[in-house]
Amino acid sequence: MTLDRDEKDGDTAHGKIAVGQVWTKSLISVSKIPGVDFTVNPYVGCPHKCIYCYAEFIKQHTDHTEDWGDFVDLKRCHARLPYKKMQGKTVVMCSSTDGYNPLELRFEATREILEDMVFSQCDFDLMILTKGYAVVRDIDLLLKLKAKVGISMNSLDESFRVKAEPRASSVRKRLEALRLLREAGLETWIFMSPIFPGITDFRAVIDATRPWTCEYGFENLKLNGPFRPRVLEMIRREYPELIPLYRRIFVEKDYGYWDELSWEIRSHCRKLGLRFGVYF
Repeated sequence: MTLDRDEKDGDTAHGKIAVGQVWTKSLISVSKIPGVDFTVNPYVGCPHKCIYCYAEFIKQHTDHTEDWGDFVDLKRCHARLPYKKMQGKTVVMCSSTDGYNPLELRFEATREILEDMVFSQCDFDLMILTKGYAVVRDIDLLLKLKAKVGISMNSLDESFRVKAEPRASSVRKRLEALRLLREAGLETWIFMSPIFPGITDFRAVIDATRPWTCEYGFENLKLNGPFRPRVLEMIRREYPELIPLYRRIFVEKDYGYWDELSWEIRSHCRKLGLRFGVYF
């Protein structure tokens, strides 16, 4: 991957983001996610600055000096997507960024790709996952592509959202986006990830989203990346009463908590007749 960066400042609600361009041979990658064939990521980096972001390792493959979450590069490519290879496959947008981050409303990198997908008339299963309210802008294209659109949400507590996902859309806006997507006729899903022990109330999230959600996915918090100290410091500072629980799970490696929670989730979802998947 070669860089051709023309730095500008991108404004967000919480400061400025270094915005550039990166030229790549292809916008699509073979997926390592079970059940997914390809992933498409219109950006390198993401301004949401989630404290638990597993994609932070990508920074080492760039020449950025900014912290992860403080830069975004628009991917540029002269080649179209390989639609012959995509025929009949499952494609996810996005796996290492958020295609509907706040800068999308200005640069429209995601919409440009979706427009090309519509023009291609290729038949594939498109899944979108986002924390961004901006996804509602593209309802017209998503309907044409028969996309399945997921909203990532792990709490209804806005104060926690501000601490954990400072630049992502608010809880209220995500709920509104979910409603608008479903009312437009799109198949929707909630990805409850990552579940924070002692903080995420999965039953409350289900209650708040059930009228507009076709399926649920659940994934546990994993502290095996460079973000581990950042997450534990947030817990120590903001939720000191949870320190013993986090020590037991993430220091002493007692995974009984996740086994019990998995059973509770499965039991509750079956009782309500929900479609769901648990990815612990």
